Amino acid sequence: MATVTSLSFCGVAQSPSDRKLCLSSSARCLLSNSDAFRVRSSFSFHSISFRASNSSSRFVVHCMSSGSAPPPVSETKLKFLNSYKRPIPSIYNTVLQELIVQQHLMRYKKTYRYDAVFALGFVTVYDQLMEGYPSDDDREAIFQAYINALNEDPQQYRGDAEKLEMWARAQNSSSLVDFSSKAGEIEDILKDIADRAGGNGSFSYSRFFAVGLFRLLELANATEPTILEKLCGALNIDKRSVDRDLDVYRNLLSKLVQAKELLKEYVEREKKKQEERSEPQKANEAVKNCLAENQYATKY
Repeated sequence: MATVTSLSFCGVAQSPSDRKLCLSSSARCLLSNSDAFRVRSSFSFHSISFRASNSSSRFVVHCMSSGSAPPPVSETKLKFLNSYKRPIPSIYNTVLQELIVQQHLMRYKKTYRYDAVFALGFVTVYDQLMEGYPSDDDREAIFQAYINALNEDPQQYRGDAEKLEMWARAQNSSSLVDFSSKAGEIEDILKDIADRAGGNGSFSYSRFFAVGLFRLLELANATEPTILEKLCGALNIDKRSVDRDLDVYRNLLSKLVQAKELLKEYVEREKKKQEERSEPQKANEAVKNCLAENQYATKY
């Protein structure tokens, strides 16, 4: 099964003993340019009262505004840090911090509405990013803290991603595209997305959604070039946007692989150095033990 990601690694330091992965701008590649926006709060006038003055016929209008502004990015980041308090290695933490900022903006966009394909895309990216993390339990705990910080349900993300994956494995090129003529839980999810993307509701496209589509095609072994076009047409999604985002997605996969290889080499090299430093100490201890045994044998 092919692996995919959409994270950008901007460079690796050349010093053999101190290679660092530059990840400060990587998460921005996960979102299209249209998602880089400023969050604005919206207010609606819901109460207007009129009061006549005793001395004139003028009316005083009292307007009260309602509507709540979304939480600031700092609050989302703080929730994440409070939920998962253990230190995270910098190679992972840098990207996670960038991702949570960008996803916060997307999460509180007016047109945003959660859907299962988006969830599949995010879970795919997250699992690829965190592949090789020292602890599986910590990796899942970080996932839980991340999604909870966005006021969403991590179990829903995982559950919907698993349902879509299971469904896609049972599909082929034809059945994957022909979801609109069939009945079923996943088919209904796809129909709802197509309806909203077609203008009958809120829909906000993102690169996570594009990754979710790619994952469906991958699991269904739908490798024909025309299948993506047909699936985008059935979902009322602009294929040009998907093509653009998947190009970024594929190209950056190799960079992720290279970065992890460099990290692996660095860890192995440091481990070897540590072992080499410990060899003289072990030899000295062996000599001391031998001398002590000889002294004991001579004495007795």
